[in-house]
Amino acid sequence: MAIPESYGLEQARIQLPHIVAEAHAGFSSVITKHGKPYAAIVPLHGLAALAPAEAGADLLSLRGTGRGLWGADAGQTVANLRNEWDGA
Repeated sequence: MAIPESYGLEQARIQLPHIVAEAHAGFSSVITKHGKPYAAIVPLHGLAALAPAEAGADLLSLRGTGRGLWGADAGQTVANLRNEWDGA
């Protein structure tokens, strides 16, 4: 994997057509602001690999992972926590 080319913000503004052409050719670029990474221009196929397949997929993948976390009676556990906060 090649190290992405780095451009300062003003340089990127001037060279945007070149940077976009490079992304289309499969190369990523990093845009910096005051020497710190600020944004990235990536090929679309690279973006698809980073983004979830559908909105909410990350939350749905967690479904069922907290079983038993609240004990046998989740309602009673929540009530106990509320009483703790209320000072009861």
